[in-house]
Amino acid sequence: MTPEIETVSTRTGDARVTWYPAAHPNLVLAASHGAGGGIEARDLQALATTLPTHGVTVALVEQPWRVAGKKVAPAPKTLDAGWRDLWPALRAPGLPVIASGRSAGARVACRTAAELGATAVLALSFPLHPPGKPEKSRAEELLGAGLPTLVVQGGNDPFGKPAEFPDSPLYELVEVPYGDHGFAVPKRAPVSQDEALVTITDAVVAWTRSLV
Repeated sequence: MTPEIETVSTRTGDARVTWYPAAHPNLVLAASHGAGGGIEARDLQALATTLPTHGVTVALVEQPWRVAGKKVAPAPKTLDAGWRDLWPALRAPGLPVIASGRSAGARVACRTAAELGATAVLALSFPLHPPGKPEKSRAEELLGAGLPTLVVQGGNDPFGKPAEFPDSPLYELVEVPYGDHGFAVPKRAPVSQDEALVTITDAVVAWTRSLV
């Protein structure tokens, strides 16, 4: 189906939601981008293409700073405030909403999901720590989500490889072999880029089925 674009006013500026509706939806996946890119990210686009055929409407959210053409994301508190203001629009279809995002967007989802009444959290490329600084862990944000959580992480993500994540029953983790922070895989890798994206979409489809 043709995506539907909605502009939503927030206290931090106008945000933009691109809806990819499922014909017979039972869930909404609301997913935001990271600090270094937009909703054109390969994983977000793959989910927007795939999930509607499995009963999940996808809402890709462009945060106000990105809509305004700014190059640098604002402070976490500002990101959270904009996301909170967006939530009524994301709940408008009247369906359970999975809070999601990639990188910085995943942090926002983890920090706010429980208070907003999300049904679960999908964290794509969760930035467990800044590159080269494992001592500056953000695991507390992930562990504090308080909801069913799926982390999808590249095997070579400099912001946190899967083996660096704490062992915890509070979330599930799926590894995308050879993937970097954007889930790009090297040309010499034994898996193709398309296969890497299928790993992501298959894992998310299976997980969303477990939620309904």
